[in-house]
Amino acid sequence: MPMSSVEPLKARRLYLLLRDRILSGEASPESRLPSEPALASTYGVSRVTVRRALDELAREGLIERRPGSGTFVSGNAASAPMVADFSNVLTHLVEMGRRTGVKLLSFGYLAPTPALAEELKLEAGERVQRSVRVRLIDGQPFSYLVTHVPERIGISYSEADLASTPLLELLERSGLAAERASQTIGAALAGPEVAQALDLEIGAALLSMTRVVYEPSGRGIEHLQALYRPDRYSFHLDLVRTGDVGERRWAPVAVPRGLETKAAAKAPANQKRRPKRADPQRRTAR
Repeated sequence: MPMSSVEPLKARRLYLLLRDRILSGEASPESRLPSEPALASTYGVSRVTVRRALDELAREGLIERRPGSGTFVSGNAASAPMVADFSNVLTHLVEMGRRTGVKLLSFGYLAPTPALAEELKLEAGERVQRSVRVRLIDGQPFSYLVTHVPERIGISYSEADLASTPLLELLERSGLAAERASQTIGAALAGPEVAQALDLEIGAALLSMTRVVYEPSGRGIEHLQALYRPDRYSFHLDLVRTGDVGERRWAPVAVPRGLETKAAAKAPANQKRRPKRADPQRRTAR
């Protein structure tokens, strides 16, 4: 393998190793990391490779370089990622939209694929509104969202609305009732556009989710394909042991009606900051 391709891979491995040490608490906040020559000697890499790995850690705010003193683990290095309550998905969607910022990358109308038309139960010839957004927490991107909504619904709000208000909230303002949702969770690799939008390397591992939201009639009102940075987003589900003796099984814990908002309010403090105002003029991918 050519040296030009080996060095970035070594830097990536060293970055991941040091990052794991920081996030696990093995390297405690405010502790001093070994010098660049010491790291190069310990891991058998060049100082250029070490510098690349440290540059990435610094860019993510995990370390601080202090001239004349060295490199130190940041005090806020172990901040919690955005956590999705898997058992209370619809309430979580609106709450997350209020607590995070958004960049609208593209917006328009087009003909759906046959699979999309089937999932949303569209009428023959019915078009969909397609939007691509990036959500941010504390100014850092964590999700890449591709949403399709039936045109008859999409025309009830504007492009500027979508750049500043959670989509599910816009749908409900239009008089639609989101009764249930179907979700599929998986994994994916970041392609060029997604990697650029989420500030990652091409091929980086991502959490993948496909969700279809339905109204009481059974027709789909939203189809979402979402990709998440696993270091900034995770899924959470509380389980309880249930069933008769000999047939015991794990089941999701139901959130009592009326307590959904209280549950959402228990998110870590760094997730409650007011979202940054999105720029509705930003419509094309970076």
